[in-house]
Amino acid sequence: MRTYIMSVALLLLAAPVTLSNLARAHDGASHHHETAAACQSSALACASVATAAFAPDGKLWLTWSAGGRISVASSTDLGKTFSTPITLLATKLPLDDGPDARPKIAFGPNDRVALSYAARDEKYNGHAFLARSSDGGKTFSEPQPITTGSPSQRFETAAFDPNGRVFAAWIDKRNIAAAKKAGKKYAGAALAYAWDDKPGGSLDAAAIARDNSCECCRIAVAFTGSGKPVVMFRNIFDGGIRDHATITFSDTGKPGPLYRVSDDDAKIDACPHQGPSLAIGSDGTYHATWFALGRKLKGVYYAHSEDGGKTFSEPMRIGDANAQISRPYVLAAGGAVYLAYKSFDGEKTSIELMTSHDAGRTWSKPRTVAATANASDHPLLVAHQTAVYLSWLTLKEGYRLIPLEPQS
Repeated sequence: MRTYIMSVALLLLAAPVTLSNLARAHDGASHHHETAAACQSSALACASVATAAFAPDGKLWLTWSAGGRISVASSTDLGKTFSTPITLLATKLPLDDGPDARPKIAFGPNDRVALSYAARDEKYNGHAFLARSSDGGKTFSEPQPITTGSPSQRFETAAFDPNGRVFAAWIDKRNIAAAKKAGKKYAGAALAYAWDDKPGGSLDAAAIARDNSCECCRIAVAFTGSGKPVVMFRNIFDGGIRDHATITFSDTGKPGPLYRVSDDDAKIDACPHQGPSLAIGSDGTYHATWFALGRKLKGVYYAHSEDGGKTFSEPMRIGDANAQISRPYVLAAGGAVYLAYKSFDGEKTSIELMTSHDAGRTWSKPRTVAATANASDHPLLVAHQTAVYLSWLTLKEGYRLIPLEPQS
């Protein structure tokens, strides 16, 4: 395994305290403080990351990793209280706790649920799993490997397309292993994917959508209005340039052309550990946010595409130049576009929100919607119908679901 080198700029953008080494001080159901000993458990109070999603019936679901286990629970009061958690079987290896790693949950038709997560070894080889439910989350199947024949899978995501099929994508190292065995050079890893056309069955055999992707950043998946998956990821272009790109899949479920999101000119053989975010509006506009560490662009940026990802607008720099800006997340809902990001001023971390009413052409001024004086998870945006919320887990305040309104 190659050495992962973090630059000074990346360290400055990191959260002031690492969550994984701290005890959680909040229980999502009872809102009481836990002792350090209690935070060896799988309870939400001990979680460092939590991912929320709404089921079709409007119930909020949360999945988290704590105590070496993956748990999931639901809420009928927008996160004030949660049901008794369902905890999955423990993995043989430790759960993947990298900066861009987290369990994820997705909902499909007919009470189908997909829950994905990964474990990894000391060499950062990941092993991704998929657990399913066919009764709306009351019970889950035994987790199954997301693929076979690969030494490593990381940053997996599984989502239901509008037709109810599961689409899974991840970063895969099978081709780098084959190249190494043949004595050939191979940069990075590969973007892999698989479909499930059989409700409740296993994923079809994996395929490689693109060789030579960055191996250590999460990927983003969204669907067009016609149900085509779009994947945004950090690609390795000629000359070792690690800039972001998108691939839109065809009607046959096959990957289409690769289009560059921005020319950051990131000539760096290291891991930024900050993946992109992607949303697609009802008008078909692609909305992309990412962290740039290039020779041309540095910082956090936004751009949009009105031609299916073939070309993107001029990148817009996000955030106060005097603050440490990180972890942007974008969501399109109810005719508006929401963009949230972290801002650290040296003392506290704030979540800033910008909104657009014209498909990303103009934006409101940033406003603070939440803050904490201690460690925190990445900010996530979730929506049910036209209602949009910030989903955020912090050390001091615990889990919060905060309603958001678009600003002019």
